[in-house]
Amino acid sequence: MRRLVGLAVLLTLLAEGCGSSSSKPSVPTVTLALDFTPNAVHAPLFAAVDAGRDRARAVRLELRQPGSGPDALKLVGSGKAQLGVLDIHDLAIARAQGADLVAVAALVQRPLAALAARPEVRRPRDLEGRTVGVSGLPSDPAFLKAIVERDGGDVSKVRQVTIGFSAVTRILSGRVDAAPVFWNAEGVALRRRGVRTREFRVDDYGAPPYPEVVLVTSGETLARERPALRRALLAIGDGIEAVRRDPQAAARIVARAAEAQDTGLVRAQLDAVLPLFGLALDFRHLEAWAAFDARIGIVAKRPDVAKAFVALGKDPG
Repeated sequence: MRRLVGLAVLLTLLAEGCGSSSSKPSVPTVTLALDFTPNAVHAPLFAAVDAGRDRARAVRLELRQPGSGPDALKLVGSGKAQLGVLDIHDLAIARAQGADLVAVAALVQRPLAALAARPEVRRPRDLEGRTVGVSGLPSDPAFLKAIVERDGGDVSKVRQVTIGFSAVTRILSGRVDAAPVFWNAEGVALRRRGVRTREFRVDDYGAPPYPEVVLVTSGETLARERPALRRALLAIGDGIEAVRRDPQAAARIVARAAEAQDTGLVRAQLDAVLPLFGLALDFRHLEAWAAFDARIGIVAKRPDVAKAFVALGKDPG
């Protein structure tokens, strides 16, 4: 009987030994919430997942598309996503409202905001007495004011109407004379439709070279999952390199994710933003951005850059 018991124990130990030798360390999952429907700005993220570049960095990157509206802020703040894509001005507004959010890397290294105007508007101050469509976001009136006043105009003489996110169709129809847009997205779409516009980019009218799009996490997640976040950023850096090597393949991946029929538009928008991809945070530029956002009224108080940004990213070689 003791022989049988001894044999059973031996078999158990052998089974446990075999199991432990064949098991592999678990790969952490980092959920990344997109800020909007998949578009060219997100190309490095999709490229990081494509062909297992994230797994090569010992992490599983899971991209979460927004539902009925952008919800990256909510998902990251609640811990349901470890990373989120966010406009840098939305980060400033969220932190001013008490959100525990920290940017750990950039994604797009330069401002993307611009005013797209009908061709008869030769310069921003010509918008006095004309109609400008704004989305309803607090940043739109602030940018309109910054650009018009930088050109010597009086923004109080500009008629502002809320049009939601229909800048392209409203400019096409002539119902507004101008609208705030992202020059890499709506600006490209207007040109591809053959619409003649003038483009007044915010960095040509006093804005510093801040990173428009950043990757954010919560302070709690940063403290708890820093190594996994770092691996995720390394994978995204690999994604940037992949997009640079083969932008056409990246455009196809994004178009498929967005269920977009016009891959050519996605490629054109990707070509526009491609030179601006990079993860590094330049704290001199961020300090200038903080002063700029407070000056134009996006936030009432200058953001604390040292608390709002922690550099985990690294530019790909």
